[in-house]
Formats: sequence, C-alpha cells, structure tokens
Amino acid sequence: MRVLLIEDDLQIGQSLLRALKDADFSVDWVRDGIAGRTALAGTEYTVVLLDLGLPGMDGIDLLKTARTSGNAVPVLILTARDDLDSRVQGLDVGADDYLLKPFDVPELLARIRAVIRRKAGYASSRLGDESLCLDLDKRTLTCNGATTVLSAREFALMLAFLERPGTILSREQLEDRLYGWGKEVESNAVDVLIHSVRKKFGQNVIRNVRGLGWTVMLNDARDGQTP
Repeated sequence: MRVLLIEDDLQIGQSLLRALKDADFSVDWVRDGIAGRTALAGTEYTVVLLDLGLPGMDGIDLLKTARTSGNAVPVLILTARDDLDSRVQGLDVGADDYLLKPFDVPELLARIRAVIRRKAGYASSRLGDESLCLDLDKRTLTCNGATTVLSAREFALMLAFLERPGTILSREQLEDRLYGWGKEVESNAVDVLIHSVRKKFGQNVIRNVRGLGWTVMLNDARDGQTP
C-alpha cells in the first residue's frame, strides 16, 4: 500500500517512516503543504497521513483543496492540536479520522486499516465476498475456501483491486499504487506480481482486459481453480 506522509517535523517523520516501512507500506514523505498538494495532485495513494501545522500551506487548507478538487483519498490527521475546534474543523473539511500526538504505532496502523475499509464500503476488516476475501488485519487472501498469507506487494495489489471490484486498472495505475518515489520499477514487475497471485489462487482471480489492464470480478473467483 502506498502512503503519503505529510509531516514537517524531522524526528517524527523519520520515526513514522521507519514504522510504516516495517509494516510493509510504501511511503512518500514530504515536509510542507505545497509539496503535499503537488503529491496529491499527481499520485493515487491508499491513505494520507496529514499534519496540520505545516509550512507553506496549512494542513486544513491542503485538505480543503484536495476535497474541493474531488480527491476522495482517505485522510488521517496526525497532530498535536488537541482543542475541540481543531478536531471538529478537521473532520468537517473532509478528514476521515483524527489522531492526537503522541500516539502508539499499533493504534495508527489500526486506524489506517479502518479508514481503508470504510472507503471500500466494508464494516469489518475483510474486503470482498464469500468467493474472494482479503483480510486487512491478517494480510491473507481467501479464494474458494483456500487461505494464504500474501507478501507485502501481493497484498497491496489485491487491495487495489478489491477496493473497487470490477474497475480496470492499468499498469501505470498499479505501479503508482505499489511503488514509492525513488523506487526502480522493472517493466514487467506488475506482470510478475500478477503471475504470482494467479499461481496461488488460479488464473481467473485476476482477469486481463486486453489493451487496458487488469480487473478483479468477485463472481469470477468462483470459476477459478486453486492449484
């Protein structure tokens, strides 16, 4: 999963960067509001972690700009502003959750999972249906009763598909979701990843749409055969 971290404090940013990478997230980190606005405009993220007291452009203004432009990415505010007015304002302008500093990393990760599943329209930590189910907590994929733990990249791939079942995702869109800035991406990296998932769960778990990309249709999983 690709995360945008917008945090100007060097020590906090470095600590969060390490914690998120240890949890197998791909992280882009910027330290001011203007850079955050640029990153949001040019890249599709799974979730944004947003500080409020930013140089260049305040976090509230950045969030307003993103929502006004139609960007619906889940946003989790991370801030030391603990007054009621700040919390209400942040939520009212479009934040999905609000976490006060200091906080524990396990709680942050749990809140990230919560905003992701809410965006996908699920009340529990599982995305999909009885034929194909991705567990956000355990990072497992269940296909026709067979459950397997996914690698970090496989998990991010299936999350991208199951957030919007039936949507066709291009190679470029998948690369944006899976890899952070500065990562060298092989031309066949997405193909290799898709092949790995198909090898575990059957050819039909991910469908190729010639000339456009790939998609996951939940009812298609019933027709696949698990090796």
